[in-house]
Amino acid sequence: MSFNTFGRLFRFTTWGESHGPALGAVVDGCPPGLALDEAAIQPFLDKRRPGQSKFTTQRQEPDQVRILSGVFAGPDGIQRTTGTPISLMIENTDQRSKDYSEVAKAYRPGHADYAYDAKYGFRDYRGGGRSSARETAARVAAGAVARLAIPEVTIRAWVSEIGGDAIDPANFDAAEIDNNPFFCPDAAAAERWARIVDEARLAGSSVGAVVTCEATGVPAGWGAPLYGKLDADLAAAMMGINAVKGVEIGDGFAAARLSGEQNADPMRPGETAPEFLANHAGGIAGGISTGQPVTVRVAFKPTSSILTPQQTITRDGEATEMFTKGRHDPCVGIRGVPVVEAMMALVLADHKLLHRGQCG
Repeated sequence: MSFNTFGRLFRFTTWGESHGPALGAVVDGCPPGLALDEAAIQPFLDKRRPGQSKFTTQRQEPDQVRILSGVFAGPDGIQRTTGTPISLMIENTDQRSKDYSEVAKAYRPGHADYAYDAKYGFRDYRGGGRSSARETAARVAAGAVARLAIPEVTIRAWVSEIGGDAIDPANFDAAEIDNNPFFCPDAAAAERWARIVDEARLAGSSVGAVVTCEATGVPAGWGAPLYGKLDADLAAAMMGINAVKGVEIGDGFAAARLSGEQNADPMRPGETAPEFLANHAGGIAGGISTGQPVTVRVAFKPTSSILTPQQTITRDGEATEMFTKGRHDPCVGIRGVPVVEAMMALVLADHKLLHRGQCG
């Protein structure tokens, strides 16, 4: 069984490999009549694009998206979705497959090399094939389409921790997020992170990161009890991102260290809806949105492709050492920000349509 599709009503399927000729996504179930052209998608891909600073991989990919189907320009000249599958394609233009000649012979520790070989008996070793974070470009393109289906929602993500060094919430400034290469809302933390990531890069190592994402404007009522929970689908979406090893909704694991009265989200009467005095639940209760901001924290492991030699084995089971050549992110979580935003948008678009389907 192959699982390359995510979602129920608003569905997307990604295709392609890191070093193939192209990769992309097919979005199905998108409502018709939404204005959509390449210009609506490209800014999000530009945010994820590699090679924009010394703190990310130096692979130079323009990541120009092409819409191949699912849109049509009517009498007003505006290109709109037709309700049919939307096919999106992004060409790979800067592959260096020769960097992976040694990977064909042995497994990279921390990568999916052995797991893929164990499952399929065969693997694309050029950059990891489907297991490469390159695949997330397709998710970002699909997420840009999803945002059009939820215009009432604003989604914003940022890096809140790198290498164990977290931002100071008192210094949070949303305007700073796009002013530094780390998508960091704390200018002082961004300066520290520049040293942390650069030291790891120069040492041939890598560091992990935590990305926080917040969706505001989500109305109360999206999601479903038990087996269709909004937070369960968000957790699945985020865990499906390459290199993600942990997801928290709201206070997450910190909630286990609170008392019942500390963890409660008290309510007072509001003009049109309850006024919440806290948001420990991350905007979701019983699997259903409460109208509060939906908040998720996503933990990215350190990039596994490093220049430091690691013990491993060959495909024949012989002991050896390996360091990974090529161009890789010293902190993969940095470029994870637009990917986390995309997955948030895709889940919310799906749940909006599911809610509308049941409740009108």
